[in-house]
Amino acid sequence: MAGATNVEIYKDALIILSTAAVVVPVVRRFKLSPVIAYLISGFVLGPTGIVLLGSPDSFLKWLTISPDHVLNRIGELGVVFLLFLIGLELSIQRLITMRRLVFGLGSAQILLSAIVITSFFCLIGLSPASAVLIGLSLALSSTAIVIELLAQQQRLATGTGRTAFAVLLMQDLAVIPLIFLVTVLAGDSGMGVVEGLLTALTQAGLALFAVVGIGWLVLRPLFRHVTASGSQELFAAATLLVIVASGLVTGVAGLSMALGAFVAGLLLAETEFRRAIQSTVEPGKGLLLGVFFFTVGMSLDVRTIIAEPSVVLLGTLGIILIKAFVIIGLLSLFRMPFSVICEITCLLASGGEFAFIVIGLANANGIIDSDLSAKVFAITVLSMLLIPVLDIIGQNLLSKRKVSEKRELALLESPNTHEISGQAIIVGFGRVGRLLSEILDEQHIPHIAIDYNPVNVTSERKRGRPVYFGDARNEKFLHKAGIRNIKAVLITINSPNIVDEVIYCIQSINPKSIIVSRARDAEHARHLYEKGVTCAVPAMIEANLQLAEASLIELGMEKQIVTNSIDMKRNELRLKLQCN
Repeated sequence: MAGATNVEIYKDALIILSTAAVVVPVVRRFKLSPVIAYLISGFVLGPTGIVLLGSPDSFLKWLTISPDHVLNRIGELGVVFLLFLIGLELSIQRLITMRRLVFGLGSAQILLSAIVITSFFCLIGLSPASAVLIGLSLALSSTAIVIELLAQQQRLATGTGRTAFAVLLMQDLAVIPLIFLVTVLAGDSGMGVVEGLLTALTQAGLALFAVVGIGWLVLRPLFRHVTASGSQELFAAATLLVIVASGLVTGVAGLSMALGAFVAGLLLAETEFRRAIQSTVEPGKGLLLGVFFFTVGMSLDVRTIIAEPSVVLLGTLGIILIKAFVIIGLLSLFRMPFSVICEITCLLASGGEFAFIVIGLANANGIIDSDLSAKVFAITVLSMLLIPVLDIIGQNLLSKRKVSEKRELALLESPNTHEISGQAIIVGFGRVGRLLSEILDEQHIPHIAIDYNPVNVTSERKRGRPVYFGDARNEKFLHKAGIRNIKAVLITINSPNIVDEVIYCIQSINPKSIIVSRARDAEHARHLYEKGVTCAVPAMIEANLQLAEASLIELGMEKQIVTNSIDMKRNELRLKLQCN
């Protein structure tokens, strides 16, 4: 006969699952991040929440989480899975491409924010070690909330999304040496803050090098071996093995488990198994992250807020303002558009989840006392809860400016068939569009350009460029732009779906026009030829041809012979794409 079930053992799991199944869907209806639901639920149902309203033996204890550390350890796996997926989405090549934003803008944001915050805490009497750790921790923002918010609103592919992702990535990378710095400051090595930080960075780099080397040799053969079995269950098991094992390797090395998972994801992003792994990990990641944020909410002690409300509220406001001024200044130096500055400032000015890990570790090692860590926790949680509100404010400010700019452009810069004559229209006036416009100018070919970004249009028109605000998918607008009399349309935008819509509109109005379109790769070029474009130019193939041309010339071949050879190869590839 089976023994009686100890319901209390499963109580915590039931509370978490109830939050995921009941509270999160309600929050989603109001278009808020599920992270907010977990934070609030953790605060209300934690050991310092509603249970304080009754006696120790009241029924409320059955609605609250037990004050042990098992849930914390499970929740930390959520952060490990999050960084694994970030690495999986990134790839080493993309990291190299984004190096200016990641290592330039991201590093500057962390350092400047930390310097200002650390200086303030030193002025009020904290020790240098405590002030540095608090300053660095509060300089970080919430990767989970911001990425979730951007993904939910389909803004990850925008300029705001890419820039925010780059800064957050650098913050995630900075957590690793920051955690190691805590262990250095807590030890008896006698190292100073600067020396400890340099040591942390050096040891983190060596451990990373070792993990990358092992992963490069093992990961691809492992997944090829597993996929040969044809079993989805074994594939999922192998994925979990890689995440946990890579995390344990860096954990044993004295670093964070999240670092190992991130590196494993970064290496797997280069393989053919990337998408399958993402679909396997994503559901579990969401629930584990929910557990993590539930435990974060539990760490918010309502008694701290009640005891010193002015300190917590002013601290929250102060951190947001300090980081906002730093971010605005840096984005302006990096010459970001106003829209990006406005949105990113509102998204990244608050605190982030990694502050709980760092401050909690510092508290456990006696670097920061419990009272101070409770205040920092409260400030961080409150600022994170304000992220959706701040984002709404930023969106409203931005929408008002966009309306103003669109009205100005409509009144002053709208194309008119009686005023415009040209042989070509450039659709999209980014880097490629500007280069095309300069070449057409040099050849004295009349042309105009169309772009849907009002900020970009305004700035380019100030430079004297023939750019007009409008949507090339709008047939009425194309009529007004004189598409019937245009000889050629040059499409430079990088979104395949939008390119298809533009081609359809052009062909419906002027089927005889020449359409030359940028393509992402050979497969996209074949698709465009099927749509009826005159010429599709795959960016990757063209870059390789230019590389071959430059190499042959540098090797001593005559330029004209090389040019003819490359042209023949280009035509050969074009015919192959058209035929396929």
